[in-house]
Amino acid sequence: MKIAMWSGPRNLSTALMYAFAARDDTLVWDEPFYAAYLEATGIDHPMRAQIIEENETDPDRIASICKGPIPQGKAVFYQKHMTLHMVDGFDRRWMRSCQNVFLIRHPARVVASYAKKRQGATLHDIGFVQQVELYQEVAGWSGTAPLVIDSDDIRADPEAMLRKLCSALGLSFTRSMLHWPAGGNEHDGTWAPHWYAAVHRSTGFEGAEGPLPALGGAYADLVAQALPHYDRLAQLRM
Repeated sequence: MKIAMWSGPRNLSTALMYAFAARDDTLVWDEPFYAAYLEATGIDHPMRAQIIEENETDPDRIASICKGPIPQGKAVFYQKHMTLHMVDGFDRRWMRSCQNVFLIRHPARVVASYAKKRQGATLHDIGFVQQVELYQEVAGWSGTAPLVIDSDDIRADPEAMLRKLCSALGLSFTRSMLHWPAGGNEHDGTWAPHWYAAVHRSTGFEGAEGPLPALGGAYADLVAQALPHYDRLAQLRM
């Protein structure tokens, strides 16, 4: 089984990848298209030059791995994807070989977290518009509603939501998914030192999140732009 988990940045995506990495039957791949996205768009990100140098930048080669035989003889290939990385011109036909799942998070939480790592975010940077577009695309060719899971629900009850997700995917749940060693994962991408400090300190999912952060100015405007896209998928969550 190949799972393509689609989210924007700061969506609990790394913690969820760690949960699947804790399964004996699963190989994970961290943001396969990140370097290709940076090279294709010219956008400036932290560690840009190193990411491009150390990772595959040909989207067709990446796609062939995503849809090809599962490496290392594993039964499950979990691919952590950012919606913004699937830029115009990248062939998306490989997605038809995967079970596509959409991980969402309230934009106020996303923007507040993203701003701590990279200033001046735009609507494009946080991936909400692209997430809805990809959801609609998958629903169109599959003829079914793709799975949607909300990070707030995972944080509120990790075991219940992971059991629900595994069941929907046709996988057995294992309690190993609830915990991982502190210090990172061998499959972390090049960019982990900049983005993954909090999850590297963790050994499992944190508890339920508190009130939404209060944001003002440009950040409040960004949340307002993203909110309709989040709300659209939130209505469909598991």
